[in-house]
Amino acid sequence: MEKKDLYQLTDEELIVEKKKLNKSKIFNAAAIGFLGGILIFGIVSWSLSSDKNLGFFIPMVIPIVFIYRMLKGPNKTKDLEEVLKERNLN
Repeated sequence: MEKKDLYQLTDEELIVEKKKLNKSKIFNAAAIGFLGGILIFGIVSWSLSSDKNLGFFIPMVIPIVFIYRMLKGPNKTKDLEEVLKERNLN
C-alpha cells in the first residue's frame, strides 16, 4: 500500500492495517528464526560428519535467500507509523 493510499484511509482502517502489519512482523520473525535454525543445524551437522561433501552447501543457500528476501522486503512500517502519528492514533 502506498503512502497516498494510507492518507485516504479512515482511522479505523489504519488501526486494522497496523494490526495486520504487527501480525506479519511476528510471522516474519518466526520464519526467520525457523530458517536460521535449519541453517545452523545443517552447518553443525556437516561440520561434525566424517564425510565433508561440498555439494551440501548448495541446499543451504535456499534458507539464506529466503531470510534475505524477508529482511529486504517492502517496508510499509515507516509510512504507516508516520500517518498514525499525524493523526495521533498511536
